[in-house]
Amino acid sequence: MVDTMDGEAGALHLAVGALLIAAAMSVTPLAAQGLDSEKAIDSIVGSDVVEEEQQAAAAPERIVKAIENTAQSAREVRHKFNLERIDIVFLPDAADNKAPGEIDSKLEEYAEEIADLRREIEGNAMLYHAIDSRSVMVRDVLAVEFDDQNGATVFAAAKPAR
Repeated sequence: MVDTMDGEAGALHLAVGALLIAAAMSVTPLAAQGLDSEKAIDSIVGSDVVEEEQQAAAAPERIVKAIENTAQSAREVRHKFNLERIDIVFLPDAADNKAPGEIDSKLEEYAEEIADLRREIEGNAMLYHAIDSRSVMVRDVLAVEFDDQNGATVFAAAKPAR
């Protein structure tokens, strides 16, 4: 085989190749900071997160109202970037499929809106990491209630991690 490239052209190709490799490596995303540390989670959430456990049967009307307002809550989740407080209310009876009938019927009636709400939570780093840091799965969120003091209450069919 005959080498048709002279020394200068070979050096030029080598330099261009090295530049292309360097450019490609510079746009490679860096490894993301892990969210295993409490400090990383706290800096993302930036809100006080309070846990509470109660039976759904103790306040079904509040939960029903929150479920009925799910479409509005999903819109609010989309636009919330900071909250002063996030309350996570664990509903262990709902986790055991023993929620009052009126709650179950509302969950069925608003299933599509609840699915939208869950998708919005997955897209909201603050709320997602607040509930995830308390071992709550997004699929367990039944409703979110916002108050006029820049707080939110997340109702979850889950048991607190012990």
